[in-house]
Amino acid sequence: MLSTVSQASRRHITSPLKSIRSLSIETTSSSDVLHPPPPPSKHPTAKPSPRTRLSPAPRPAVPHRHQALPHLPATFGRNQLLSVPNSTRALLESIVADFDSPIRYAFAYGSGVFEQDGYENEKGAPMLDFIFAVTHPAHFHSINMSQNPSHYAIHARTLGSSFVTKVQEFGPGVWFNAFVKAKGRTIKYGVTSVDNLCSDLLNWNSLYLAGRMHKPLRIIKDDARVRLTQQVNLTSAVRAALLTLPAEFSEKRLFETIAGISYSGDPRMVLPGENRGKVGNIVRRQGPQFRELYCRLVTGLPGVHWPAESSTIQQDTSPLARVAHLKKLPPVLLRRVRGGYASDTSIPSFEGDEVAYWQRLAGDEQLPMVLRNQMSGIVRYPATVQTLKGVVSGGPVVTVRYSLDKLTKWWAGMKARG
Repeated sequence: MLSTVSQASRRHITSPLKSIRSLSIETTSSSDVLHPPPPPSKHPTAKPSPRTRLSPAPRPAVPHRHQALPHLPATFGRNQLLSVPNSTRALLESIVADFDSPIRYAFAYGSGVFEQDGYENEKGAPMLDFIFAVTHPAHFHSINMSQNPSHYAIHARTLGSSFVTKVQEFGPGVWFNAFVKAKGRTIKYGVTSVDNLCSDLLNWNSLYLAGRMHKPLRIIKDDARVRLTQQVNLTSAVRAALLTLPAEFSEKRLFETIAGISYSGDPRMVLPGENRGKVGNIVRRQGPQFRELYCRLVTGLPGVHWPAESSTIQQDTSPLARVAHLKKLPPVLLRRVRGGYASDTSIPSFEGDEVAYWQRLAGDEQLPMVLRNQMSGIVRYPATVQTLKGVVSGGPVVTVRYSLDKLTKWWAGMKARG
């Protein structure tokens, strides 16, 4: 009797950790949507922060009890911890520390953090780009409007934090404040919820945030939930890239394929709003960072061979090997791929013979093209909505200024390409 109780207790303790591990190794059906792991529970006796002493004081957040997330091993996701010069690290940390609003997870990205080709002749320092993931966006904006009213357009300040939060929820779920002065630099920061960020990392709902996080970034404030789901996101990017690549390819081609996921379908890459050679510019200067992000993930996958001192990667492209990657793609992408084959009568019925169905899809010569088209389809609508949201969030002055800045970079890219 005692042994039975003991065994049940051990199963209860280990089950949360098993469920976390399964995020990156278990197969999901096309109709499943992965839910982010719950945030760690907070101590109810924590002292109130002095930054809530505002007039009027923001509404207190409603407390929620969540199951605590098990502690991750110290080495888990160490590939995400990319180094930057000490001066850059100190600057980024000091900028984020100046915000009174509570930020759960923060990272900086772009040419202001890691070098890119095409910026050698640019006058002045490039803009610093940030993403802040917060627990309660309305709470964040309420406090931030009181501390930094100039960060928001006048109509946003007039309509208040509730309006900003509602606009933020459209499309990929991000609100941007651009051309903000901080520590002598110009910055742009996007605000999203931790739940929205983790959901995109797991499911690729919009690839707006997940795609940005396929590329090198500097974590400023870390969070266990995000680090866990980001590792799943990086592995998904590798699997998707491998399915579009041949049996042998260079690491540069792998990195360009991964970096290009978030730009495929982006309307700015069609209109004169973005440097067409941006993917190549990023990879050429950030090769070491890409290698740190992905090398261990790539070599950990079955059927992939990447010698330590080589820049050439080989993979098993047999249908059986590709099925292992295909079935573990993010749910939204996998559902769209299956939908793309729904009218193909040569594909066996999924319900009739699931094994034959997956092998037929994995062995189809058109699969790489189908994957690229479906990833572009995921990106297109949210990216378009977010571009239009910029007019609402920034106002006409900031919108014109930002558009001119992008047009300048686009023209520079066109000249560089001849």
